[in-house]
Amino acid sequence: MYELLKLAFSSLRANKLRSALTVLGIVVGIFSIISISTVISMLQKSIEEGVSALNSNTFQIQKWPSVRTGGPGSWAKYRNRKDITIEEYYELKQRLTETQNVGAEQWNFGRLLKYRGEETNPNVSVGGITPEGFLNNDWVIARGRDINSRDMESSSNVIVLGPDIVEALFKKIDPLGQEIAFDGKKLTVIGILESKGDFFGQSQDNFALIPHTTYQSLYGKRGRSVNITVRADDERVYKDLIEKAVGHMRVIRKVAPGEENDFEIRTNENVLSQINDITSGVRIGAIVIGAIALLAAGVGIMNIMLVSVTERTREIGIRKAIGARKSNILSQFLFEAIALCLFGGAIGIVLGVMVGNLAGSLLNATATIPMDWVGIGVLLCVLIGITFGTYPAFKASNLDPIEALRYE
Repeated sequence: MYELLKLAFSSLRANKLRSALTVLGIVVGIFSIISISTVISMLQKSIEEGVSALNSNTFQIQKWPSVRTGGPGSWAKYRNRKDITIEEYYELKQRLTETQNVGAEQWNFGRLLKYRGEETNPNVSVGGITPEGFLNNDWVIARGRDINSRDMESSSNVIVLGPDIVEALFKKIDPLGQEIAFDGKKLTVIGILESKGDFFGQSQDNFALIPHTTYQSLYGKRGRSVNITVRADDERVYKDLIEKAVGHMRVIRKVAPGEENDFEIRTNENVLSQINDITSGVRIGAIVIGAIALLAAGVGIMNIMLVSVTERTREIGIRKAIGARKSNILSQFLFEAIALCLFGGAIGIVLGVMVGNLAGSLLNATATIPMDWVGIGVLLCVLIGITFGTYPAFKASNLDPIEALRYE
């Protein structure tokens, strides 16, 4: 094996320009596949971190789909749906006896919060939530306390702040116990949330939470659809709980048998599945382009190896005359073809990962190395080497040693 590898690389070094031109096709093919796969893997990793906002074993019932697809007309169907109301939430909570973790939330976007002379940008999201929202959305209190049932019952003027708001309003002051102004109300800060980090360069900490009853006193019971979050007590009953919740919601919203749901079920899994469906088309396109390049490179390798066999006919005759078997000659030329492909593949993989990570970093995606596609790239290189190197190697191994020695 070592001898064969030595011979293979010795032959490649002897014809540097020809080897480099042959390798170039492999480099382009593997580079296109690995670079696109790296970017997609980075995007998927960042998306997974960003969209997995719900806690484990948790799903959300909402009016709108999680991922927008289709043209402008496709969105009209969802816009014409009835809003999910707070009354429907309370009825579902009463019916869904399998779990106590049924929460409601309504959101108002683009709000402005003030504290004395400081104020936030008018881009804060404010959510009116029930106490179950903290567990269901995996919101963790870093300091202070969360919103409880007493705050709900008394419509307390209290607020829990995300880290970005704390940074904007309270430069050198402990925010707990301070009063901030929000849409004409004075709200007391009772808690600060742990940071959730960035998502594609956008902060996930620029929001605040108030009791749902306080939210309704500000904006009324109508205006925005309610999102209902439900968390299963056990992973084993998670799917059954989704089915039961769907059945109850259809009854509550009077959806006729045979009609499709007039609400959406959002889970971490189905959001990721929708995103994977979108990105799979891009990946397939990259694979097709790469496959065409690799096919052209494979034909080039076959041609080069046939030329090499012709040039080295006398060498083959000498090797056979001193005892080399057909299998030795076959292995020698097959290893040369595989070595060419692996060398080009290694360059393509390294360049693909580097360029892919560079492109992904411009989108503020998390850096990654797609090890599955690196493995596929190496396998493709070996496969191309064997496929397109077999015929030249077979031709070389079947040369008659006497005729080969006579060859000039």
